[in-house]
Amino acid sequence: MPDRDADPLIVAISSRTLFDMEDSHALFEREGIAAYADFQRAHEDDILEPGIAFPLVRKLLALNEGAPPEAPRVEVILISRNSADTGLRIFNSIAHHGLAIKRAAFSNGAAPYPYIRPFGADLFLSTHAEDVRSALAAGIAAATLLPAKAPLQRHDQLRIAFDGDAVIFDDEGERVSREGGLAAFTAHERAHAGEPLSGGPFRGFLDALHRLQAAFPAGQAAPIRTALVTARSVPAHERVIRTLREWGIRLDEALFLGGRSKGPFLEAFGADIFFDDSEHNIVSARDHVAAGHVPHGVANKP
Repeated sequence: MPDRDADPLIVAISSRTLFDMEDSHALFEREGIAAYADFQRAHEDDILEPGIAFPLVRKLLALNEGAPPEAPRVEVILISRNSADTGLRIFNSIAHHGLAIKRAAFSNGAAPYPYIRPFGADLFLSTHAEDVRSALAAGIAAATLLPAKAPLQRHDQLRIAFDGDAVIFDDEGERVSREGGLAAFTAHERAHAGEPLSGGPFRGFLDALHRLQAAFPAGQAAPIRTALVTARSVPAHERVIRTLREWGIRLDEALFLGGRSKGPFLEAFGADIFFDDSEHNIVSARDHVAAGHVPHGVANKP
């Protein structure tokens, strides 16, 4: 059996999260696949501009510095609904920007998510909501990103922030809160403070990220910094802390906001990406940082 601790962190991304392809996507929406394919062939030597996940990918791949090429710490895989033919422009752009992305799956319009698990991905990022939902249903951490140009990079350190309930943890707290309100949620969490929460859809990714962090010295100079940014407040904080302790997971920062808007806090933290199950919180966060919607749990039931 392979040594799981030696496995790289594997992130699968779609082409529209990596690059700004909104002009050609708009053409596809207006005129169809034939016009889109002709456009991409005609412009295959025109370099695509960075998209919403580009800074994240660049920082992830930079973590391989000093690692042997045959044993990288991080691997990024392209998962695209393009064909290999129309995807040539994407690979030309990857080469131009110096991104060490060597594996890809081009599904030519079909749902590409079935290839995510065979690649061993710990995380999938896409602009296609149905692909994200399908990946989550298959047990893979996944989030939907709104396509946009790359945000400005504020620092070299990779910073990732997570919501708690229905992301790192299951949606037990969300369900209690919706059924009985804040008072019922507070009482429930106080009564179960000593019981670890069950893992949510990002538990596996958090484990993999924690193993990657362990490859570097801890402290302010570490290349990775993580944060929990949750609407919980005292006394609902205790169960979260005890759960992370039980899991043996280190999160560098924890913000218990008691319902305050998360966006300004995420900007203060300097998150390269933030994951949350609440579309309301994602709307707030997108004004400040790249934000991935995790369509999981009771908040996302039809």
